[in-house]
Amino acid sequence: MSRILRISEAASLALHTMVLLAVEPQRTQATRDIAALLKVSEAHLAKVLQRLARAGLVSSQRGPRGGFSLSRNPESISLLEVYEAVEGPLQERSCLLGQPVCGGNCLLGGLLHKVASEVSDYFSQTRLSDLARAFGQEGNHAQG
Repeated sequence: MSRILRISEAASLALHTMVLLAVEPQRTQATRDIAALLKVSEAHLAKVLQRLARAGLVSSQRGPRGGFSLSRNPESISLLEVYEAVEGPLQERSCLLGQPVCGGNCLLGGLLHKVASEVSDYFSQTRLSDLARAFGQEGNHAQG
């Protein structure tokens, strides 16, 4: 099932990192600590965090106690904002082949549109605070 919905590693890192930051929004967290918790490359995570900072979603603090924190309240940040900060606008694909070959009568009917619509709705309606509550309660931050 996990292969049905493809989200890039960068977008996945962005989503997981933002939820981690939302668990303790006032705390500044070092890139190395987040990378260790998520078991990912610190260099790749740093690039993702730069994109999130450019989008105004995180603030960075330099120095020995430096790191990243949310720049806005977790209730005001949607998953769609996070995704689009890394991947650009969420676009619906109308054909699995990239170009319609079924003569306007898709082999899968309206399935692609339905899935894209549900993902878009979920991303736009879900706030970091919604996931931070569940994430913080689980105690196991690296799964998901």
